[in-house]
Amino acid sequence: MDFTRRDALIVGAGAAAAAMLPLRAFATPTDDAIAEFTGGADMADTGVTLTAPEIAENGNTVPISVSAPGAESIAVYATANPNPGVVTFNFGPLSGSQEVATRIRLAGTQDIIAVAKMKDGSFAMTKAAVKVTIGGCGG
Repeated sequence: MDFTRRDALIVGAGAAAAAMLPLRAFATPTDDAIAEFTGGADMADTGVTLTAPEIAENGNTVPISVSAPGAESIAVYATANPNPGVVTFNFGPLSGSQEVATRIRLAGTQDIIAVAKMKDGSFAMTKAAVKVTIGGCGG
């Protein structure tokens, strides 16, 4: 089979078209899970406080706390876990505060993302990086 100049142009045009695809076409499972929670809405960078250790000696029990005053629900995601959606907390009208604390399991060093849905329908997000060591040896 001969490779003609026309064939080269077609292959080049196809590669250029693929390079111009929006980044959403290459979304991660975490991005998909967050988009499912938010419905694809824009998110603010303020309004949510996530507290997590910078270094966790044991990835099986990493303590975190999330606070989002005025939130209707809070979802927590771990970017490198096989299933990125960790937990979703919902708050009713009689909730005294929109603050939670729990322990989560992390598959390794990764980002933890907290997304809050506010009562007015808006969304806010924050994230924290957690380095998981193996037996405290810095692995």
